[in-house]
Amino acid sequence: MRLIDFFPNSAISIKSSAKDWQQAIDFSMEALLNNDYVTEGYVDAIKQSTQINGPYYVLCPYVAMPHARPELGAIKTGLTLTLLKDEVHFGDDHQPVRLLIGLAAIDPDAHIGVIQILSELLSEEESLQALLDAQSEQQLVDILTSSEFQ
Repeated sequence: MRLIDFFPNSAISIKSSAKDWQQAIDFSMEALLNNDYVTEGYVDAIKQSTQINGPYYVLCPYVAMPHARPELGAIKTGLTLTLLKDEVHFGDDHQPVRLLIGLAAIDPDAHIGVIQILSELLSEEESLQALLDAQSEQQLVDILTSSEFQ
């Protein structure tokens, strides 16, 4: 399966800013919620877990992958990609985030392949910078559909 196949309708977006990390989570989960990939409880679980455990899903500077345990409301496996023009800060140490990859996985193994592809994409500094510099949703789609990451 191709990386882009994990993204439901309207799952790739650019927003100017989020007023706080909670709104950033809402932005990143919006398409998964609207396409019945997750329940409202799943989004709430991410926020509650962040308040208790901190932003465990911040992968590297500027990149976060908000998610919760499958049994907390994941219905289908899917992804979203939300680019914020202005960074938002997560946690007490104020980790800056601009790129959110929302994740819903129906079981612990359902998303392993897609995580491996995303890891390759994000580990290449040039690709990560291209995502952060994108000016349109189509540019984001073009990066995700690059044959290098399929």
